[in-house]
Amino acid sequence: MDTKAEPGTNVKIRIEDGIAWVTLNRPEKRNAISPGIVFEMVAAIDQLEMNDDAKVLVITGSGDAFSAGQDLKEYFRIPDAGDPRLRERLHNANAYWQWRRLMYYPKPTIAMVNGWCFGGAFQVLCACDLAVAADDAQFGLSEVNWGIIPAGIVTKSVAMALAQRDALYYILTGDTFDGKRAAEIGLVNFSVPKDELVDKTKALAAKMMDKNPLVLRTAKTAYHRVREMSWDASADYLNAKNDQMIMRDPEKGASKGMKQFLDEKSFKPGLGAYKREE
Repeated sequence: MDTKAEPGTNVKIRIEDGIAWVTLNRPEKRNAISPGIVFEMVAAIDQLEMNDDAKVLVITGSGDAFSAGQDLKEYFRIPDAGDPRLRERLHNANAYWQWRRLMYYPKPTIAMVNGWCFGGAFQVLCACDLAVAADDAQFGLSEVNWGIIPAGIVTKSVAMALAQRDALYYILTGDTFDGKRAAEIGLVNFSVPKDELVDKTKALAAKMMDKNPLVLRTAKTAYHRVREMSWDASADYLNAKNDQMIMRDPEKGASKGMKQFLDEKSFKPGLGAYKREE
């Protein structure tokens, strides 16, 4: 098991116009998550964090799938029969990039679901900030049909993303659903015809790149932190976080926005971002 893999075989990276296209690349296996994908994804997101050309990450899959979930043989059966230390390292690395790392990643992330998205792939989908799907993409939590449950952290992700009735329906039935239904229940932001998927994703990424990156990063972190805080703790945290952000912002975005709105009358909140370059 190669625990020091570099992106290039199981994960492809292409940076274009500020977008880092991160593609799971096992099309013959519908991009099922293997140890190769796990360790290459860890390397990929670490590298892209320090690459100033990569302003937004889009995670997608090659071929006709986003990801069919965990590769049952390569991720479970083979590691379970080997050195338990390597198995532990694999599971920790998988949790690292799919949960702890992506959820708090300092750059905006978008899941572009181009096809199959099953089981363990839900965690990748839910960990991204935003998600867009093809209308005919297929989703499913089919673990119940295999005599297991959506484990790892999948059930937690689904419980956070969906209303209880929707979450339990798909967990307990194993039924599949398409991109349109995924948009209806809030699993993705919206779905589009497949031939429009890339262009719509680019437009969404461009909207993120128009914003102040420190403000985006702070807003995302604050959202995840306050979800499990009390109202009083949230108020204290958000006020302190906002003050910290204003002090650290190299763009001085708050003062620019206020000046353009109040003095120059050139900025209307809700209709667009303040002008970042003058």
